[in-house]
Amino acid sequence: MTATTSATKSEVTGVFDVGIDERVPIPTAVGLGVQNILGMAGLLIFPALIGSAFHLPAQDTAYLYGITFMTSGLVVILQSVFLLRLPIVQGPYAGALAALLAVGHEAGLGTAFGSMVVAGAVWCVLALPIRRFSLIGRLGKFVRDPVIPGVIVLILATQLTSTALPNWLGTPGRPGFPGMNLGAGAIAGVLVLVLTLLPRRKRWSRTLRRGAVLVAIVAGTLVFAVFEPTTFGEIGRHATITVPRPFPFGFGVRGELVVIFFITLLPAVAESIATYDIVAGWGGQELTPYRVSQGVFGEVVGSTIGAAFGGLSTLAYPDNIGLLRTTRVGSRYVTLATGVILLVLGGLGPFDRLLQAVPLPVLAAAGTVLFGVLFASAVEVLSHAEWHQENIMLAGIPFITAIGGLFIPAATLKAMPLTVQLVLGQPLILGTLLLVALKTAFRLRRIRTAG
Repeated sequence: MTATTSATKSEVTGVFDVGIDERVPIPTAVGLGVQNILGMAGLLIFPALIGSAFHLPAQDTAYLYGITFMTSGLVVILQSVFLLRLPIVQGPYAGALAALLAVGHEAGLGTAFGSMVVAGAVWCVLALPIRRFSLIGRLGKFVRDPVIPGVIVLILATQLTSTALPNWLGTPGRPGFPGMNLGAGAIAGVLVLVLTLLPRRKRWSRTLRRGAVLVAIVAGTLVFAVFEPTTFGEIGRHATITVPRPFPFGFGVRGELVVIFFITLLPAVAESIATYDIVAGWGGQELTPYRVSQGVFGEVVGSTIGAAFGGLSTLAYPDNIGLLRTTRVGSRYVTLATGVILLVLGGLGPFDRLLQAVPLPVLAAAGTVLFGVLFASAVEVLSHAEWHQENIMLAGIPFITAIGGLFIPAATLKAMPLTVQLVLGQPLILGTLLLVALKTAFRLRRIRTAG
């Protein structure tokens, strides 16, 4: 596809200035790729949470960082140029983290990761891309109703608020609380907002728009470092390379854990399909059932391989969907650059230390703007739905019930079976299951009425 054709498509959709199949200069791709990585909060937080929860040595936690980066990089490369061919950035999935933390203490990390691999392998079989018949293709048609992707993304955006303002404020006793956290974060947030609102006519303004998040995070980090202690001095002391090791925590499989991880992956697959549909629409591209199957297959294959080496399952990252909308650069070659950077730098100890040195309040403040864009995008998708009584029920009940799960007291959750704890405690899982159940029930009701 030529640049002219891509530009024409972008003008038609009114979302991207650079089309999905349009190439960008390598420096631009690298800069936006780094910006994508800085927008992936899970990459920076989840490995540390696992290490802390299981009291792992520092070298094991560093290994988790490296393998998490590599897993995401592998899936992003598959999605950008080989299978889905959309600008989708994939990162570690919070539902998989929650399941791992819940079952790991009881069964051990080796059995938890082993069961995750088996569950992923089952999904690989179900997601095999077949042109004439595909279970994932049928699921894609199911998710194509604007209410389904709209509500799923709305649940995600709302759930992400728990990582936005709280992390921006920080906690008592930590450096920067509360004044410097608020100040440095405010600088980052305002810069993202101001730079993304620059006019698109001038080249310099387009460049600043595309690098808004990166510029904001660098500025916020420098301001924070001037007044508060940081760990930048530790970066050069860890010149190590991470080499992937099969089942680094041992290997085991339990049937009930396989079922738990299989159920946990369903919302990730549904959310990713919904994201594919939204991004393809922004870029004016046709999303066939076969192409959907290719995307899901790439996601579950990459996730399964990653889990075999100690990484988490991935899903299409909502933060980066907001970034697409903010930068208006839809080139899948930018996400290819992101995947290569993740894959290469994931094995470098100094890079992991550099990311750990970026203050979390600065990341959270910049993320707050992106989460707001994501929320508004979900509302825009829902605006295309027909609001009859069934769709009102379909949108309202799963959303309210799923978000309500965030406020269930910990003591109440602990009194329930493990699978129920995971479903109720993760809005994306609960919301997706309710959407599927209600959509199916309404469809059967219409068939029975017509009969």
